Amino acid sequence: MTTIDIRPAAERFVTELDWLDSKHSFSFGHHRDPNNVGHGLLVVNNDDVVRAGTGFGTHPHRDMEIVTWVLSGQLEHRDSAGNHGIIYPGLAQRMSAGTGITHSEHNASQDEDVHFLQMWVLPDRTGIEPGYEQVDVNDELAKGGLIPIASGKGHDNAVTVHQRDAVLWGGRLGPGERVDVPEQRHVHLFVAVGSGTLDPGGDLTAGDAARLTDAAGLTFTAGTDGAEVLIWETP
Repeated sequence: MTTIDIRPAAERFVTELDWLDSKHSFSFGHHRDPNNVGHGLLVVNNDDVVRAGTGFGTHPHRDMEIVTWVLSGQLEHRDSAGNHGIIYPGLAQRMSAGTGITHSEHNASQDEDVHFLQMWVLPDRTGIEPGYEQVDVNDELAKGGLIPIASGKGHDNAVTVHQRDAVLWGGRLGPGERVDVPEQRHVHLFVAVGSGTLDPGGDLTAGDAARLTDAAGLTFTAGTDGAEVLIWETP
C-alpha cells in the first residue's frame, strides 16, 4: 500500500544570508533532525537562490553523487579536477565526488539572481575516481511528459549517476498536463515551479514535496500555469 507524506514548502529548514536563500528538504549543515535525513537514497534536496556576483567558495565533497539543476539564471562551476562550466536551465550536471573533490559554485551574472536545486544521492560504491558530466536536455523536455535527467540505469540523454538503482525524472508540464508517477519503493516528488495535483495526495505548489513509499498508481496533473517537477525514484 502506498504511503503519502506531503511536506509543504513552509516546513523546510531555511538558511538565510545576505547572499543566499537556501531551503533544505532534509537535515543539512546545522539543521539537524534525526527523523529527517533523507528519503530512500536521496539525502539532500536544496533549493537555493544565490545573489548576483556571489556564490559558494571552494569546498570539499567525498563519496556522493551530486546533481545540479538550474531553474533560472546561470551558475558557474569549477573543480579541482579541472572541470569548468556554466550551468543554465535545461543543462543537467552531475559531479561524482568519489575519493574527494573540491569545487566552487558562483552566480555567473553580475545583475541577476540564480535559482537552482542541488540533489545528493548515495553512490552504490565508495572510493571511485571523481567525475563530472553535463547534458543539455532542453529538446527532450520540450516533448512533454517526464524524461530521465540523471540515471544509474543507462538511460539515453541523461547524465549518469553512480547509483544503479536511482533515476531522476523531470518535466516541464503544460497547463493541465498529466503524468504517471514512477512506481518504486521510494519516490520523492518535488514541485520546483508552478503547481499541480497529486492524485491521490492533493494540491501542491512550488516548493512542496511528496515523499512516497511503495508508490503505485499515482498521477500528477499540472495546474493552470503549468509546473516543473523533479521526481527521484530509488529502492
